[in-house]
Amino acid sequence: MRRCRPLALLVASTVLAAAASAQDYPVRGERGPPSQPAHGVETDARRPPLAAEPVAGRNGPAVEPRPASAPADGDAGTVTSPAAVDAPGDDADPRSESSAAGPLRAEAVVGGAEVAVPAEVEVEASPPVMPEGLTPTAAAVWRARAERAALPPGPHPLTILGTTVEPGTRGEARWQVGESFDGTTVETPVIVLHGAQPGARLCLTAGVHGDELNGVEVVRRLVNDTDPKNLRGTVIAVPIVNLLGFARGSRYLPDRRDLNRFFPGLAQGSAASRMAFSLFRQVIVHCDALVDFHTGSFDRSNLPQVRGDLRNERVLAFTRGFGATPVLHSPGSRGMLRLAATDHDIPAVTFEVGAPYRLEPDKIDFGVQAIKTLMHQMGMTPHFRLWSEPQATFYESKWVRVDEGGMLFSSVALGDRVREGQRLGKVIDPIRNREHEVTAPFAGRVIGMALNQVVLPGFAAYHLGVETTEAKAAAEAERPRPDADPLETMEGDEMGPASGEITGPRDEGDPDGPPE
Repeated sequence: MRRCRPLALLVASTVLAAAASAQDYPVRGERGPPSQPAHGVETDARRPPLAAEPVAGRNGPAVEPRPASAPADGDAGTVTSPAAVDAPGDDADPRSESSAAGPLRAEAVVGGAEVAVPAEVEVEASPPVMPEGLTPTAAAVWRARAERAALPPGPHPLTILGTTVEPGTRGEARWQVGESFDGTTVETPVIVLHGAQPGARLCLTAGVHGDELNGVEVVRRLVNDTDPKNLRGTVIAVPIVNLLGFARGSRYLPDRRDLNRFFPGLAQGSAASRMAFSLFRQVIVHCDALVDFHTGSFDRSNLPQVRGDLRNERVLAFTRGFGATPVLHSPGSRGMLRLAATDHDIPAVTFEVGAPYRLEPDKIDFGVQAIKTLMHQMGMTPHFRLWSEPQATFYESKWVRVDEGGMLFSSVALGDRVREGQRLGKVIDPIRNREHEVTAPFAGRVIGMALNQVVLPGFAAYHLGVETTEAKAAAEAERPRPDADPLETMEGDEMGPASGEITGPRDEGDPDGPPE
């Protein structure tokens, strides 16, 4: 018995020390010796305990702590008191998790035994609720953005058309355009440059009209010249949208429909409408901004220029990024890709580059430089080539028509600045051996023109633009425009035959064809 007395004294002193230590750390969750039990310690009964708080600065600002639900007495296997986690300090226990590895752990009692559970990095907020009344396409855009917003900060893989592209790499997906007459599936490549760092998603499309080649080469060079390891953000490029028309050297689809009159499309519409629907829902919804490349049509050529609805503030801001590229206000026509994108809150412009059926190196080089400047302005790339002249903005423009039929010979070139009354070209009547001059009705710049060809009276030969400031262009765009000849408001890709000649009969619900 005498030998047991020192042992009893030792046990008693240990119990007293434990009780004193419990008084120093009265609330479960405050820092204390990791081995210190919390049995018999009561939580503050005046308010429900708080769940673990997030660490500000790691994933955004800290979220207000939320009360933890109090379990019923006697429930085993439930967390009875998750405690608030203090920010780590100099007195933090060395065996606790530091801020370098993540937030501290909260203590909890599970099944009568005290354990450490990982504190939440961030308190999950209620998931966003989709607004009511959205069209199916608008809902698809909303879901795509909600999925991106739910991702934590940092680079993440991008999955598009079933292909996953890792950050800092290049990937190639395949978009199923449709089927040919023999039932063969037609696919066109979608190039994805997924940057090493997160940023804006820029979509580039070309070849919506199969006979417009310059844009195809612009997009090809851009994706080959861009290293995704040095890219912030993502480039999603579709070099040839209308592969069926491209393969035939035709502006139109095999059914003679103009694809650029059917966006955003219908799932059960015509072939053109289904193709537009597929592209918009599977590719365009992933975009933050869009550049759609075109050329002039029907033997007309356009000076490299950006066209957009300058009444839209986001589109106006977007046009500032193209360097010394002329900008023309154009509301667009129903069914155009850029108009459908803008309607769904994706800033979009048409980039006109030269003439159809041909490859023009100088205009291709201009387009490549303009997009590289845009990418730099969007914070996607660190470098770009300086321009030798400031950006010009055009608003008012007019097509000058010929009054006589015959052979057209031009005296000016694209980009020339002309005076009022200056000779633009001449029309020669070979039957009666007569010449007729075509003169400029006002001073301006040649931003589009017909190539030398045989013309009929009333043929639109020269497109003159009047320079103005950005502020005036935006102000003029807001003013209602008087009724004018539809030709004066058309874009280069709209100047075709009447709608019946292009589209034929339309399915019910399909967008209208081009204006007559």
